Amino acid sequence: MSVWMWILTILIVILAGGWMFRKVGQITSGNTPYFRDMPYGVAVGYVAAALTLLFVITTYIKALSAEPGAEANKYFFFKLAIHFLLISAVAAWVFRWLGRQIGTAGTRKLFRQMPLTASFGILVIILYALTAIFAGAIAPYGQEEILGNANVVPGGDPNIGGDPKYPLGTDQIGRDILSRLIFGAQNTVGIAFATTCLAFFIGASLGFLAATLGGWLDQLLSRAVDALMAIPALIFALLLMTIAAVWANKFGIPLTLFMVVIIAVIDATRVFRLARAVGTSIVVMDYIEAAKLRGEGLTYLIFREILPNATAPLLAEFGLRFCFVFLTIASLSFLGVGIQPPLADWGTMVRDLGQFINFAQFAPQVALTPLLAASAIALLTVAVNFVVDWMLHRSSGLKE
Repeated sequence: MSVWMWILTILIVILAGGWMFRKVGQITSGNTPYFRDMPYGVAVGYVAAALTLLFVITTYIKALSAEPGAEANKYFFFKLAIHFLLISAVAAWVFRWLGRQIGTAGTRKLFRQMPLTASFGILVIILYALTAIFAGAIAPYGQEEILGNANVVPGGDPNIGGDPKYPLGTDQIGRDILSRLIFGAQNTVGIAFATTCLAFFIGASLGFLAATLGGWLDQLLSRAVDALMAIPALIFALLLMTIAAVWANKFGIPLTLFMVVIIAVIDATRVFRLARAVGTSIVVMDYIEAAKLRGEGLTYLIFREILPNATAPLLAEFGLRFCFVFLTIASLSFLGVGIQPPLADWGTMVRDLGQFINFAQFAPQVALTPLLAASAIALLTVAVNFVVDWMLHRSSGLKE
């Protein structure tokens, strides 16, 4: 049977199963409102979720019973993903439970209201922060240290070219991959955080200034932002970084510093738009007019009146903007114009270790190496978005 026939068959089964699920529910429950008023799409969703769960369980059982060799290799990444999801769920639940037991009354209340996804996101962010701060103490080797054994296979098995001293192997010039992953958290995440802070300082300051003063200054800043936002951010950053590479060599300024400024200015345009929109809705309030009548200056209005009332949307935007900056830095590094050697960063590691993908069919544990840096990027992005979604939900005033 062809792939399209399989897809059509599964689709028919799901659609028919949705109708049968709703009908059986109506009959067995005495036509209660829950099943009587259930939309057909919801019933189909239940059936699709049940079939997906059944497929995952049966495939996981096959993965556990697979014989070593080609069959086990086929299920390697699937089994790894299931284990990661289970461990993550347990860790998030334990972290939330501890938060409900330890701390002040305010923090315990916060953890009681926290969904499991937000708990997981906060836990991941804390682990990344600790790794970045204490990278020098955690990493077994230096990020620039060349150990002499190049292209050591990950896994530590000497039979396939591994070494127990290097559990994740070494790269093409003999640097420990585990150490570079740890230092990559310090460089990639640290630089992304500093860049996001700079972008918010520029964008929020100019946005509040435009909202407060209005007039020609508002028009001038808004049109300049419109012009910058019309250019795709990654392409614009790549163009400016190419130009900055020449200036960096000419003036002896690190290219990473140019990258921080360029990305901060580009992302400040998005922050400006939000800050101006929020500020415009605040400056018309009565308490702003009262502050103006008291003779308060511009600095007081922005930092004592407008900023405290714009904190919630700005914090949510900070999380989202950090993700975009983080991914932009990783993308530029992958293209060779971001964080420069010998500093370790995850974008460059994905590019340099891509050769190990060729071993996926024969030794999937070896092919896992280039995916570690990519997974580190994806995991932090997902974690931050989980926390941002929860913050947006809290600031919106919506109730479960």
